[in-house]
Amino acid sequence: MITGIGYGCMGLSGIYGDSHDDQGIATLQGAADLGVILFDTADVYGSGHNETLLGRALGKRRGKLLIASKFGLTSQVGESRGVNGRPEYVHQAVRASLSRLGTDYLDLYYLHRVDPDVPIEDTVGAMAELVQQGLVRQLGLSEASAATIRRAASVHPIYALQSEWSLWMRDLEAEVVPTCRELGIRIVPWSPLGRGFLTHQLTSLAPQDYRLTAPRFQGENFQKNLEKAALLAGFAAEWGCTAAQVALAWLLHQGSDVVPIPGTRNLSRVAENLDALKLSLSSDQMQQLEQLFPPGSTAGERYPEHLMRTVNL
Repeated sequence: MITGIGYGCMGLSGIYGDSHDDQGIATLQGAADLGVILFDTADVYGSGHNETLLGRALGKRRGKLLIASKFGLTSQVGESRGVNGRPEYVHQAVRASLSRLGTDYLDLYYLHRVDPDVPIEDTVGAMAELVQQGLVRQLGLSEASAATIRRAASVHPIYALQSEWSLWMRDLEAEVVPTCRELGIRIVPWSPLGRGFLTHQLTSLAPQDYRLTAPRFQGENFQKNLEKAALLAGFAAEWGCTAAQVALAWLLHQGSDVVPIPGTRNLSRVAENLDALKLSLSSDQMQQLEQLFPPGSTAGERYPEHLMRTVNL
């Protein structure tokens, strides 16, 4: 069973600017030394680079770790984001991921995005065959709607849903979270720190940083959101911790079935994030956070319009 705080590996493959394999390997190994068990990657991160890097870094510790990967996105950036949920592709994708990771099974395998042209029952049916073959132990979905989750779970038990959830992205609380809890599905929030924004360390972006394509990182939206991040940092200073720890603790207080997967290139940040497990927020503190970040209050969408059409399907 996954618990606590995991590690999201995407940032080690250049998506947020230049990255270096030596640093990535050191961070991954250090995270495992600090007690991180769940490591999350995807075949699309760095076009396979991320899985290969994770395999190089942690292959010798495989039996002590939980490795999750995702398939279904055939491109990560650009105007057209390819999605493929065809049953034959499911089998092709998992074998390629296993080869890159240097392992013969995945603990958790997610459909990265729902393919609108393929019935979810067909995709999950093919994923269930991977479980029967011993290639995958548990199945997951990512960025799926409540209705799709129900349809998928009617074919095979869904172990986890991975979706963006944080103080500044709370859309799934109305329908998706209750559905997951009704069906016994764990929730794995990606970007629990708002793509780094909630740390209040992010005041500018490198020109190649793909976050610049998102409306909430642009112009007036960016400045409005900075003001709220500053207030969060003020709370954290008053409470004797960091803004990142407060943001993670808020998620952890949502329930024991919530396992955020923050990512970072720096091992010191991994240690900082893990200390959120020790932070207990009072009901008054939780109320202050709710008032600062009510649902829908973040300025700007999390994706440009064409990518918003790929979530909550």
